[in-house]
Amino acid sequence: MQDVYVVSHPHAEHTRLDLVGGWHDSQLTARGRRDAHLVAEELNRRRDTSRPIRITTSDLARCAETATIVATTLAAPVTTDPRLREISFGEAEGRPNDWLAQRQVPAPEDNRLDHRGPILGAETRREVATRVGACIRELMTDTVHDHVVVTHGYALTFVITAWMQISVDAVGFASFATTPGAITHLRRDDYWRNRALLSLADTSHLNTDQT
Repeated sequence: MQDVYVVSHPHAEHTRLDLVGGWHDSQLTARGRRDAHLVAEELNRRRDTSRPIRITTSDLARCAETATIVATTLAAPVTTDPRLREISFGEAEGRPNDWLAQRQVPAPEDNRLDHRGPILGAETRREVATRVGACIRELMTDTVHDHVVVTHGYALTFVITAWMQISVDAVGFASFATTPGAITHLRRDDYWRNRALLSLADTSHLNTDQT
């Protein structure tokens, strides 16, 4: 069997400050760094130590820092890949969330994939799904390793759909919700070659009563 653990980066500065994230390159908060260590410990507990494991992460600081913490605990190599970045919010990035909320227009029912909206420089759902999917399909050719993928809340959906081999044209309405520091567990079995979603956005390893 092959296990894939998808980590949603923990709490970051742009969230603390109520700013638009996207490609805005914020660091983890102190809480986020603490949670990254808890993620690392949980992955070390879950992993099959008979199989080698590798880590692939978004190149944005909040993910790269998470991956570095996880790598230290797992003694695993890290590769950064900008295709795992969050959706770009264009000119809204780094601005207050209220600024974006006042201008954003939801995608219509008949144009979920290619709707760009009025925000200059923003990505479409199709563009995010395409680049994330290309990264995941490349990773899945490496069946020798188990994988940890460190990414962002919106991008997580397309990690899952790509791994399940759902075409980009079919993900217009797909959404897998997550929270900071959550672990999503995917598994491919060797006999049937099924790709199972064993757990989605698990946060049982986090001390959620702490701030």
